[in-house]
Amino acid sequence: MQSIMPFFEWCDASLVGQAMRGSRLAFPIVENFHLFALTVLLGTLIVLCLRQFGLLYKSVPAADLAAQIRPWNMWSLVVMLASGILLFMSEAMKCYSNTSFRVKMIFLFAALIFQFTVFNRIVGKGDEPGSASGKIAAVVALCLWFGVGMAGRAIGFLG
Repeated sequence: MQSIMPFFEWCDASLVGQAMRGSRLAFPIVENFHLFALTVLLGTLIVLCLRQFGLLYKSVPAADLAAQIRPWNMWSLVVMLASGILLFMSEAMKCYSNTSFRVKMIFLFAALIFQFTVFNRIVGKGDEPGSASGKIAAVVALCLWFGVGMAGRAIGFLG
């Protein structure tokens, strides 16, 4: 099995990685955008999940609510991924041996796959508020995305 170490070394040695590390302001500014985007993403997800639980916007079809929220959801995801790549490149070698980073990546890939397959399909069906499938999808989506946030927060503290 081939190691992914060369990829991490390349990211760490890249001009982007060096520029991020060489600036006193770049990392904190990019991290603020990253955290703000995650907050917006989680906020939009919570609104949809509360609708799936039948606690919010009961009279609005889930598909309509999802369509209204989608631009916020998508832009926050784009900003979060772009800023996350910059943050990763600035400390790629630290991330290589960081268990929390690996856990975050597992949660992130699982959350993205679940969000764009199962969750969007269930929300798009427009089940009645409080349906079993809607509640299960909401719980899984919340667990996955909050797992991304918690594992990301642990990167700097737990290793």
